[in-house]
Amino acid sequence: MFASIKRFLIGRPLKSNELGEQKLNKLKALAILSSDALSSVAYGPEQILLVLMTVGAVAFWYSIPIAVGVLILLTALILSYRQIIFAYPHGGGAYVVSKQNLGIYPGLIAGGSLLVDYILTVAVSVSAGTDAITSAFPVLHDHTVLIAVAFVIFITLLNLRGVTESASVLAYPVYLFVLALFILIGAGLYNIISGSGPSGVHAPLGTPVAGVGLFLLLRAFASGSSALTGVEAISNAIPNFEDPAPKNAAKTLTAMGLLLGLLFSGIVFLAYYYGITPRPEVTVVSEIAEATFGRNFMYYFIQGTTALILILAANTGYSAFPLLAVNLAQDKFIPRMFTVRGDRLGYSNGIIILGVLSILLIIVFKGQTEHLIPLYAVGVFIPFTLSQTGMMMKWIREKPEGWALKLTINSAGALISLLVTIMFFLTKFTQVWTVLVFLPLIILLFHRIRKHYEALGDQLRLTTCEPALTIEGNVMILPVAGITHVVENSLNYVKSLAPHQIIAVHIPFDRENEAEFQEKWKAWQPDVRLVTLHSPYRSIIQPLTKFIDTVQRKAGESNYQVTVVIPQFIPKKGWHNILHNQSSLLIRAHLLYRRNVIVTTVPYHLKK
Repeated sequence: MFASIKRFLIGRPLKSNELGEQKLNKLKALAILSSDALSSVAYGPEQILLVLMTVGAVAFWYSIPIAVGVLILLTALILSYRQIIFAYPHGGGAYVVSKQNLGIYPGLIAGGSLLVDYILTVAVSVSAGTDAITSAFPVLHDHTVLIAVAFVIFITLLNLRGVTESASVLAYPVYLFVLALFILIGAGLYNIISGSGPSGVHAPLGTPVAGVGLFLLLRAFASGSSALTGVEAISNAIPNFEDPAPKNAAKTLTAMGLLLGLLFSGIVFLAYYYGITPRPEVTVVSEIAEATFGRNFMYYFIQGTTALILILAANTGYSAFPLLAVNLAQDKFIPRMFTVRGDRLGYSNGIIILGVLSILLIIVFKGQTEHLIPLYAVGVFIPFTLSQTGMMMKWIREKPEGWALKLTINSAGALISLLVTIMFFLTKFTQVWTVLVFLPLIILLFHRIRKHYEALGDQLRLTTCEPALTIEGNVMILPVAGITHVVENSLNYVKSLAPHQIIAVHIPFDRENEAEFQEKWKAWQPDVRLVTLHSPYRSIIQPLTKFIDTVQRKAGESNYQVTVVIPQFIPKKGWHNILHNQSSLLIRAHLLYRRNVIVTTVPYHLKK
């Protein structure tokens, strides 16, 4: 029953060689990887006006030069991340750049910041979209948390079905939002040119305003820079692109930058010209739409697509979080389970963990996560600063052709990103101070996991001087994942029982690993029969149980008993079992009540 429900929700398993079919073209990638950045147009300009409003509406003309500064930062980021895409075509973004050019600790700070930021992306985006829905239908206000959780579950299931399938569904709302805003901006500019729009309600550019100082302007600039969250997602998700992946990713990044720049500029200009004043109950985009169209179909079309894009901005987190987790897991800073592809060839463990943590965040904050936006923004600008500083060090060290221009671009981006980060800490310290607590804790956790894996590897490696346990001492099946002390210990146990036949079973996911393992096994244990069961769907349980059933039927005809011996190592700390013995636990669970098959485990106790 569980398998049937899983197939219905997620779809049929895909073979490993179908991975190429799960790659994204530029049109779909632009939709699902830019949704976070594009959705920030709905609140970025408003953040600028909220700061300037503390002085008075006459100061709103400063939003124009501030928007120019944000566009300069956007240009620097786009150019910088284009360079990162070509320099590091396997993805990883700020984490890989910082780790390789600045050291492990800056890399972990960047990686940890982005992991938390993607969780916040999902929680904040879904909560904001839910607020838009409950504002339109007040009767739903008491069910805010339930609606938000339902949206997270829906997006999680959609991503578990595969990258291309989720992109096919989510691309339409994103492009509808872009179309709606371009119609809004075009209509607004037409009204201004034709003279039918509001006039005389805005202060002329250059109007002297008392109380406006450099600190206030920098604070407004930092708040407006929250519109740039999500720009880094494409550099993390390069492996999801069709070949040639780096070129397609770079073109998609450029297209995103152009769209974001045009939409942001248009909304800021219309808000200034119309004299829009932010109000708690109405968004700036809503006020502009009402001033342009009135309360007609186009107004509700713009509001509806805005609500959709705010919810679907969460999908950027689902696209980037699993791939960033893969890079951290490959370096042994988080559990290796994040490197395993699921039935639909996505990194399903990362997708599920992201969904669960986002739901917990929504429940804890009761769906009111708007005060997490500054933390969400600073969590992006720390990696921005580190990645661009890392690229500066790379150009200085390697000095490739045209390195001076590249260094200038990255230097400008690093300086502005650092300035924005400092401004967030100075002006919103009460909302972002937690980053100074959770980042050290995350880095400590990273190191504890890495230390555990290193200690484990030292004990499992065959080249260690520590001898394997020797046991002195009807068909026995021994599933083996590798050539380690654990397997050697289990083989010694099996041989001591003097069975009729020993069959070692290895389940590779691709043909290259299959041939390589067969050669190694033949050199190590030439007297023990090895059976390899290639699993194109990356399933261990199904091919193993099918093989056991076949052996059991043949053995039963000759009155032989079939015993499955499962190697298992026992770390010093019990909770480490969860990290390393998932396959062993699953095999035992599937075979525990099988008729005429004995299941036993051979423990190998680690001493450290």
